[in-house]
Amino acid sequence: MPCGGCWMSAPEAAPEIASESQSKQRVFFALWPDAEVRAALDSLARQHARHNGRAVVPENLHMTLAFVGGVTAEQRACMEAAAATVVAPPFTVTLDSLGFWPRPKILWAGASVMPPALTELVAALSTVLVPCGYQPESRPFQPHVTLARKAQRSPVVREIPPFVWQANAFCLVDSVTGEQGSEYRVIARWPLRG
Repeated sequence: MPCGGCWMSAPEAAPEIASESQSKQRVFFALWPDAEVRAALDSLARQHARHNGRAVVPENLHMTLAFVGGVTAEQRACMEAAAATVVAPPFTVTLDSLGFWPRPKILWAGASVMPPALTELVAALSTVLVPCGYQPESRPFQPHVTLARKAQRSPVVREIPPFVWQANAFCLVDSVTGEQGSEYRVIARWPLRG
């Protein structure tokens, strides 16, 4: 996913890079859907993954803004403080297309039109996180929601009936890998305002 999805004001405030002995938590920043959007995404995932991959469980559906990866408690605190400084207005994203990335074997739902406010949110978030040790993605951000993993082919249909996602907040999410796969848990949330 571009996914895609993540700042202290002074570079000298950046936490030191963690040593191997320090415990790390795997995190990312995301838009987290409300119940209505989650239900629409789940229906779409089950419909298109039925014969093409493994549908993402409804509780894990999201749009990544910035994938961070493993962080120490100090880095996480730095990122939470930085995220609290981001000022961005609420916006809507219209999901209206399906896509497929063959290398990671991912089927996704995306937006054919990038809302300017989403572009600004991703840029602001990336900027404030850098002093905390975040490495911004080199590829351009592409708004999408992963619907299925281990997909083997591109979807037959590329356009889907559009549905609107009203984004009123962004969040920090913890990713824990267990026997049943990854489990995502929202650990902090910030309202979009401005």
